[in-house]
Amino acid sequence: MVNPELPTEDYLYYLRYTRCRALIADADLVTRIAPLLAECDCLKAILIVGDYDIGLVGAASIPPHIQIVPWDLVRQAPRRGSYPTSKDDPAVWLFTSGSTGKPKAAVHFHHDFPYNTECYAKQVLGLTGSDRTTAVSRLYFGYATGTNLMFPFAVGASCVLFRGRPTPETLFDRIKRHQVTVLASVPTALQRMLDHDPEADLSSLRIITSAGEALPPELSERFRRTYGVEILDGIGSAELFHIYISNRPGQVRAGSLGQLVPGYSARIVRADGTDAPPGEIGTLWACGDSAALCYFQAHEQSKATLRGDWVVSGDLFHCDEDGFFYYDGRADDLLKVGGIFVSPLEVENILTGHPAVVECAVVGEENQHGLVRALAFVVIRPSHSPDDGLAESLIAHCKEHLAHYKAPSRIEFVAELPRSDRGKILRRVLRRVS
Repeated sequence: MVNPELPTEDYLYYLRYTRCRALIADADLVTRIAPLLAECDCLKAILIVGDYDIGLVGAASIPPHIQIVPWDLVRQAPRRGSYPTSKDDPAVWLFTSGSTGKPKAAVHFHHDFPYNTECYAKQVLGLTGSDRTTAVSRLYFGYATGTNLMFPFAVGASCVLFRGRPTPETLFDRIKRHQVTVLASVPTALQRMLDHDPEADLSSLRIITSAGEALPPELSERFRRTYGVEILDGIGSAELFHIYISNRPGQVRAGSLGQLVPGYSARIVRADGTDAPPGEIGTLWACGDSAALCYFQAHEQSKATLRGDWVVSGDLFHCDEDGFFYYDGRADDLLKVGGIFVSPLEVENILTGHPAVVECAVVGEENQHGLVRALAFVVIRPSHSPDDGLAESLIAHCKEHLAHYKAPSRIEFVAELPRSDRGKILRRVLRRVS
């Protein structure tokens, strides 16, 4: 599954990397990528979904080795029984977010998807046939594949799908019109909803899930106070298909990603390979029967990340005495300021508590002496001016709530933060800018 709104040249990577024999897409996408198809020797057929002008598609110069198949012909073909697959056959490739390079395909078995459905959708979310789900993320993203397709199908619930961007207006309209009970969202979208209409009617919602990026505690609490709906923050990954640590309804601990989903295990591992005690930061290792087999065409990365039953996440976490997990950032995002490690997430949580800030991201930059200091890229509200006075105010705000060495030494105001097609902030892009 691939994002249908990527820059045209990105599809050449996916088509050549996967070596796919067939592409299913609408006519607009087929027309856009036609100039690339001569370089895709493995592609043999394109199945066009929806209405289209055959003249426009024909004029797009599809190479002769590729057959165009209208979806209507597929629908009219004689139906055959399901192929006799095994639960241990490879079934789906879920792509990583690409936050550290080109997206890699995590190869999953058939059984990975019902496993997480039983453990997370049924036991944590408590989905039933009376629920109606919708999602901010699109279906190509495993987060939405589960929450807004597989999970509701598994329990006989309904899912609300829509084309176009998930703007606050669209989300408020769909939630109210269809009486949605479960919204799968991300922190950026939650912030935009609050900014757009704090009086909106979300009374039909039973719960909201959040994943994909860190949810600031201040945003979680403000959303709950404004709309009266709990946000169940959690963490999942392409390697484990879906969420494996999550808050529970009625047991939300703001700032935490919650506790282990039933059927999953986790370790917080020190650099020397031993388990860290509660309160100490280490690398998160997770284990569950929805773990991927490997990354396609990435043997060394597969060995580094997928170690037996364990998935080595690359995320830094700590755990408290009650078994609640807290995210401390990516291992390669940590800053060493004055010889002391600083988590960008800690600084970002403080910055987002300032009334001028919509969102932000903190990276390291070297000053004129070659020393690393924190640099904050900040998106502000239209009611504030991006001037030196506001920058000084933001730095002072951080120093008021953090140790002084953790505060950014510089603020860079930006219109938006660079993100992957799955909504994750691309810190590597910000590092290049700095």
